[in-house]
Amino acid sequence: MVCWVRTLLFISVLVPAFVECRIRHYHFNVVVKNATKLCSTKPIVTVNGKFPGPRLYAREGDNVLVRLTNHVQYNVTIHWHGVRQLRTGWSDGPAYITQCPIQPGQNFLYNFTLTGQRGTLLWHAHISWLRSTVHGAIVILPKKGVPYPFPKPYKEKVIVLGEWWKADTEAVVNQATQTGLPPNISDAHTINGHPGPVPNCSSDGISIGPYTIRVPFDHNFKNRNFLRFVNADAYTLHVETGKTYLLRVINAAVNDELFFKIANHNLTVVEVDACYTKPFETDTLFLGPGQTTTALLKADQGIGKYLIAISPFMDTVVAVDNLTGIGYLRYNHTLAFTPTTFVAIPAVNATPVTSVFSDSLRSLNSKQYPANIPLTIDHSLFFTIGVGINPCATCFNGSRAVAAINNVSFVMPTTAILQAHYYGINGVFTDDFPAKPAIPFNYTGTPPSGLQTMNGTKVYRLAYNSTVQLVIQGNSIIAPESHPAHLHGSNFFVVGRGVGNFDPEKDPLKFNLVDPVERNTVGVPTAGWTAIRFRADNPGNIKKITKCFIKS
Repeated sequence: MVCWVRTLLFISVLVPAFVECRIRHYHFNVVVKNATKLCSTKPIVTVNGKFPGPRLYAREGDNVLVRLTNHVQYNVTIHWHGVRQLRTGWSDGPAYITQCPIQPGQNFLYNFTLTGQRGTLLWHAHISWLRSTVHGAIVILPKKGVPYPFPKPYKEKVIVLGEWWKADTEAVVNQATQTGLPPNISDAHTINGHPGPVPNCSSDGISIGPYTIRVPFDHNFKNRNFLRFVNADAYTLHVETGKTYLLRVINAAVNDELFFKIANHNLTVVEVDACYTKPFETDTLFLGPGQTTTALLKADQGIGKYLIAISPFMDTVVAVDNLTGIGYLRYNHTLAFTPTTFVAIPAVNATPVTSVFSDSLRSLNSKQYPANIPLTIDHSLFFTIGVGINPCATCFNGSRAVAAINNVSFVMPTTAILQAHYYGINGVFTDDFPAKPAIPFNYTGTPPSGLQTMNGTKVYRLAYNSTVQLVIQGNSIIAPESHPAHLHGSNFFVVGRGVGNFDPEKDPLKFNLVDPVERNTVGVPTAGWTAIRFRADNPGNIKKITKCFIKS
């Protein structure tokens, strides 16, 4: 009898560990829906008719099943941006890399487990430019009974930042491909799908007159009078005085790095890319495409309405949508027609603001959430990232700009690389991607005379559990610019960054090998470099970095 009771007690203790993880079922129907913004209506591709798309909620350890059915004319895939996909590379989502596209009228079951992750991520289409409207939030809550490593908020809010084109984005990218010219920039930035007040747009019920605050250089909102009464197509964040809110901010823009500010309010950053950070306070968030930042907001100002602004960052000559997206933070009990409190946004080329924010990010590195930075390295890689000029018979000037890493431009296969690897299909890819440039040059100085790149479907092989240091070096070919880089299938630690050419002798001496920020997407500074480290502990996963692919 005693043994029986003890057995029951033992089982009762163990059972919660077994039943804590759940299977989460989602149905994603990809459909076309008409949307009206900026005084014009166009059909857009959506999931379940929503823009942004539905939020995916789960807990750490949960198994997620997403049945996607394609009801549109385009091939579709979904990438679960930042999800580790341990042993589930088939569900990662990039078309022709880990899966064949889901054709019109067909369906596919994405099946993955959220192992060792908690925080904010995103999902988005991963073929052509469908991600401009096909995207949404992933919120991974801690396991039941496990608290946040920061004060529990009163409520949580998801804020998705994006870009909006009046034109069909598939036509935009197709035109760029055919002409060889850069794609047209977007027409607005959005907050949870809303661009905010729009100049010269009477259908929104706004009488703007001569005011054009959403112009490139009105960083202090000098022309502000019309905003006192306007909330047309603008996102509003409702708050209660004295409460603390957790903002899950996601940059789902196609191209633009963005600043995020709320008038008269500071934010305490506690997590990026589903990795906890040492808390730090700031008045400005900075996010590249695909990055997420989770921050605490204290509603500690007077009752009223406060401007939320998102604005682009570009510190080089590359064209950018230099319009400010507008939203509002509104305290409960704020009276109608209350004047808005405005905010000064950073200059479009505010490099110091981006550097201060990036340098402030540190891993929590606690006993419960350690930073396991590789200290010994098996593969030391050096990738130069930029553009080249290749011949193009149909293009405007007989040539087109192409992305390149180590002077190799990726050629999309017609058979998925993971499929070819798994089934031993020859002729799909080669494993000779160079670990460093074949011909070194002054990467951030005068560019070489020859701008043509090599083309190929190349991978670099990594042994299971090997450690990697990758230095991503920007270059000045055509024009230097900031490059976002996302690693599929792994997080990494950002151990260093700098401006100019990476110095392999001096710069590693300044690496942070104690508490570097852990994330899955990082920006390479304009005419600069970023160094990351990671362990290749996800066998069979295709670790995709922009247009280069690493396979372990």
